[in-house]
Amino acid sequence: MEARFIISAAKPVQFPDAADGKTLPEVAFLGRSNVGKSSLLNALVGREGLAFISARPGCTQLINFYQVGGDFFFADLPGYGYAKVPERIRREWKELVESYLTGRGQMRLGVMLLDSRRGWMDKDLELKEWLEFHGRPFIVVATKVDKLSKSQERNALQAIRKEGGIEPLPFSAVTGRGVREIWQAISRIKTAQ
Repeated sequence: MEARFIISAAKPVQFPDAADGKTLPEVAFLGRSNVGKSSLLNALVGREGLAFISARPGCTQLINFYQVGGDFFFADLPGYGYAKVPERIRREWKELVESYLTGRGQMRLGVMLLDSRRGWMDKDLELKEWLEFHGRPFIVVATKVDKLSKSQERNALQAIRKEGGIEPLPFSAVTGRGVREIWQAISRIKTAQ
């Protein structure tokens, strides 16, 4: 699939407005630091290295925009959680993400990622409640399912389902499991316009 990096935005004025003169719907990738947002983005477009991946939490510090075909923008947002950065930087990330989520009209879908081994954490539940309160559509993707046995996976998905009241889509960047189902959810926003 054709995909290209557009910009790393440090402030809202840098968010892309259009591609080839037309506004495209956006899919925002949201989740804790090191949960696999960039890995998911790469898997969806079938291109390793489009979005930078690191084992060190907090590598995505700006909102990275990608144009996917002529159909979508993908927005890879900074993670929240345990990244070892100064409090000032954390506040800047929070302000940037909040300005995106509150002011970005073309955001049609949030893809909220949870590490399947950890399930819902307090900040995940806060984000979920915020998205619901503001009427922002989202799906939940349970990442890193390849690191679990079948019974661990079944229990983890059940716990996510029970605590969040949402059916998670299991995903593995290693095996590609879940890519088709996630694309089906993304494709529905295009037809809903």
